[in-house]
Amino acid sequence: MSVVTGLAEQVLNGLTVGMVYVLLAAGLSIIFGVMDVINFAHGELFALGAYLAFAIAGPLGGTGFWVALVVAPLLVGVVGMGIERLTVKRLYGRDPLYHILLTFGLVLIINDLITAVWGKSAQPFAIPALLDTPVAFLGFSYSLYNYAMIVFGAALALGTWLLLNRTRFGMIVRAGSEDREMVRTLGIDIDKYYTLTFGFGAALAGVAGIVLGAFQNVSPTMGSSVIIPAFVIVVLGGLGSFRGAVVGGLFVGVVQTLARTYTPFLEGLVVFLLMIAVLLVRPTGLFGTSHEGGGHSGALLHGARGGVLSAATRAKLGYAAVGALVLVPLFAEVTGNAYTVTLLEDILIWALFALSLDLVLGYAGLVSLGHTLFYGVGAYAAVLTLLHLSSSMFVALAVAIAVCAALAWGIGFLSIRVSGVFFAMITLAFAELFFNAVFKFDFTGGSDGLFGVDGLYGFAGVGVDLSTFEVALGPILVDGGVVHYYFLLAVVVGSYLLARRLIRAPFGSVLQAIRESEERASFVGYDVTVYKRRAFVVSGGLAGLAGGLFATNNGYVAPAFLHWINSGEVIVMTVLGGMGTLYGPMLGAGVFVASEDVLSSYVEQWRLVIGVLFVLFVIFVPRGLVSLPRTVLDHPTVRSLLRDGTGVTDREAEHE
Repeated sequence: MSVVTGLAEQVLNGLTVGMVYVLLAAGLSIIFGVMDVINFAHGELFALGAYLAFAIAGPLGGTGFWVALVVAPLLVGVVGMGIERLTVKRLYGRDPLYHILLTFGLVLIINDLITAVWGKSAQPFAIPALLDTPVAFLGFSYSLYNYAMIVFGAALALGTWLLLNRTRFGMIVRAGSEDREMVRTLGIDIDKYYTLTFGFGAALAGVAGIVLGAFQNVSPTMGSSVIIPAFVIVVLGGLGSFRGAVVGGLFVGVVQTLARTYTPFLEGLVVFLLMIAVLLVRPTGLFGTSHEGGGHSGALLHGARGGVLSAATRAKLGYAAVGALVLVPLFAEVTGNAYTVTLLEDILIWALFALSLDLVLGYAGLVSLGHTLFYGVGAYAAVLTLLHLSSSMFVALAVAIAVCAALAWGIGFLSIRVSGVFFAMITLAFAELFFNAVFKFDFTGGSDGLFGVDGLYGFAGVGVDLSTFEVALGPILVDGGVVHYYFLLAVVVGSYLLARRLIRAPFGSVLQAIRESEERASFVGYDVTVYKRRAFVVSGGLAGLAGGLFATNNGYVAPAFLHWINSGEVIVMTVLGGMGTLYGPMLGAGVFVASEDVLSSYVEQWRLVIGVLFVLFVIFVPRGLVSLPRTVLDHPTVRSLLRDGTGVTDREAEHE
């Protein structure tokens, strides 16, 4: 095969995959462009389309694929419309972060439903016999199905463009994306069009899932594997730009295929490098504009404004909580329930991770979708230090903090110049870049990671090896695990006190002023970029400490530490507890990790349960658990009962 023939074959392979990306990214871009919704559940709708087609095609034999190609996207579209009406619609007018959180919860729900119905194993989805024939072209044989994918995708993309630009429906949708209220005053039920738009975007994702599912296999992980490339495409092309989705989808498909063939080292890296470059040079993408849809982005809702307890009462509860945590290992030793200590260690580490995110999310108003980057890099830095530099656990953790703080400074220097959803996307791009990079190097252990590390609690080779440490205190045996638990508890409590000191200092006051009004803070003379970068550096250092603690505690590190799902989970914990409070995200981490542990022991579809609970929290308790007492007290029924019981009117209560 000649060089030209080989290149032509690879370009065709790229166009085949690229056309699937076009259909997936087009739906994602339409939904964002019209409704300002960043839909992380789009990948699961993609997978749902593939599985529904698989279920429909099987019993129907030869004609099953063609029936499924029509029916399955319609069903996914109906699911999408139901999602919009029941959940997404309730969040219009809020900050886009809440759309991310809501759809992250939907990811858990839909994925668990798929595995509950079809299992966790991949399933073969046969190509129709009519298209399963080779076609000779330019000296090589290529499947007719691949050509059909390109032609069908192009036709559907053209039809979508005509729908949006040459029909009354498209005109109303485009007008609604510019000014929703103006369209409503003309007597048009724009909410109905929003529902149809979301359903149409979901149906496009379903079509993409069917086409790719028959090309490969259908599996529960197929949604999570395509959602990040889909975001790369819409960022490159321009958030909300249909033309950008088409050009970006084809471009990414071809670039990925060529990189896989001719520069394997750059496979998985090049598209994220391009994404970062585009966001830095032209944040709106190649074809995007500064406009971000028709929704009015509201402010982030902070838990500090929703509590009912005084500062003194919260302090007493904090002391009591720390005291209880101190006593847990002693009770575990007496009762023989050592697992409680292990669970609490995980909770403490995630609590520290959530605390680190709260510094930038809750106080500086920066939505970091790639915060797992610092968590993972901190883990790798600590393990590599123990393997090659020093056996001291203290040195390893110090290196983790220093490396992540320096990395956060560099990324912050580049990223903080953009804001809002663009900042969220560039942090996600950096995290994915590092996630793919750790597979490429031998010193990181590749896909296997690094195992079997252990360290001394001391310096210069002098210290205590906790693996052999045991001291009897009367009836209680204090071993290395107990000592490590107390060390971990001291580090987390110390980190919280440090963060609280920073927030109560003038530095923290400036951060909160920037969060409330960046323009006003800049007007009175503060360099908002410098302050946000400093907060990002402190946050990155604490996240690196959390990753280092987890890796050294468990004796290993793996690429999964850098997976984007960790960023999603820590954002969930932060908002679940109540951002902007420091202690709220730590509480949210405890509830999330403990709930996951308990539910997974009794319920096979525990992610479904957590997803439903979290969706309800995002909708009804957006200020988090710390605001739950105030939310209950402010409910009309409770207010009425309190008024009837005390004889105090609502007006009098408001003046108390």
